[in-house]
Amino acid sequence: ITDTDMSFFGFGQSAEIDIVLNDAETRKKAEHKTEDGKKDKYLLFYDGETVGGKVNVTLKTPGKRLEHNGIKIEFVGQIELYYDRGNHHEFVSLVKDLARAGELSQSQTFDFEFTHVEKPYESYTGQNVKLRYFLRATISRRLNDISKEMDIVYIIIYNLYHLRDVIVGKIYFLLVRIKIKHMEIGIIKRESTGTGPSVYHENDTIAKYEIMDGAPVRGESIPIRLFLAGYELTPTMRDVNKKFSVRYYLNLVLIDEEERRYFKQQEITLWRKGDIVRRSMSQQATIAAQRYEGSNSETVSAQAKEESN
Repeated sequence: ITDTDMSFFGFGQSAEIDIVLNDAETRKKAEHKTEDGKKDKYLLFYDGETVGGKVNVTLKTPGKRLEHNGIKIEFVGQIELYYDRGNHHEFVSLVKDLARAGELSQSQTFDFEFTHVEKPYESYTGQNVKLRYFLRATISRRLNDISKEMDIVYIIIYNLYHLRDVIVGKIYFLLVRIKIKHMEIGIIKRESTGTGPSVYHENDTIAKYEIMDGAPVRGESIPIRLFLAGYELTPTMRDVNKKFSVRYYLNLVLIDEEERRYFKQQEITLWRKGDIVRRSMSQQATIAAQRYEGSNSETVSAQAKEESN
């Protein structure tokens, strides 16, 4: 009976795996929502950065050997649709072999480095889909592998219209033929998963305000100013790996005296504002902290349209 066989019955050698990144103590962390709605902090990375560190393998029983069929570490970018949890769609898959098949007689540390990793999409956790990046270290064994995963968060930076901006605009009433009681404006997040006839849409109202009380007259305009800071927003995501999209809309609703509702929707595109300056790839994508000042705003004009009952 080999150590592997004994381990299967609970008597042989086993090990614990720990993944430690080189700059874990100094690297910035970002809050990211988990599936259960809570928020955890993860190490934050940007596109093109090198991901490197150490894999520590600690034997649980001193003096006993650990037989294995190889040790490796993977960098994985993966999309998981909650209604199809059995299938994980990998769009990034990098592998580094740390040790050939053999045996460990003592605890050991292995160095690894994934150079200038391209990460095409931003990390995301939604109502029906999750996009994650993670490291996975594995000790391959004949009967039962030993593995450990470590998630990281990746964000895409654009120095354009950003998530903490202010939407400024006006609503024009070109013609008024109904007795309007009041008017509301809100932000709707629409998450779409799947393709073709099996597309599923999930709408979530992020914010809603009453901006007018009483009936307007022809030619009147109502100013709006909507602050985005403080809401849980992500950048707009369109057709991510042909699996899902996330879009945002301004939703204007008018209610008349008979409680009939009229609406107008305007899509808005959200980007993440950069707070870093990126250097060339030849300098190993070194990132220096630097605040970026300034903001842009989008003007939205909307005209009421009757909603079908």
